[in-house]
Amino acid sequence: MTVPKLRDIVQKVRSKNAGPFWLTIDIFCGSEEAFQAVQTKLKTDAVARLYGADSQLLKRFEMPDLNVVKISLPRPATQGAIDDRDMHGASWAALLAEMEL
Repeated sequence: MTVPKLRDIVQKVRSKNAGPFWLTIDIFCGSEEAFQAVQTKLKTDAVARLYGADSQLLKRFEMPDLNVVKISLPRPATQGAIDDRDMHGASWAALLAEMEL
């Protein structure tokens, strides 16, 4: 039995810059059923491990009226610093989209 990946059950996963110190990842579920699955199966601690972040610093927002889950986390490097590999924060979504639920 194949374990579904996040991208298999949601409409879109998008990440973006949320200022020089934070990134935001939006999970657009597209339906109440997908939202419930993400709400239940996507664990905040697992997301923190995926990004090598402290789970105590992650912020998770669940918006059932929109069927959206939003996760914000500190950037590993300040935006625009020499060691910042993604100034716009756009590539972070791809990693989460591949996470098995």
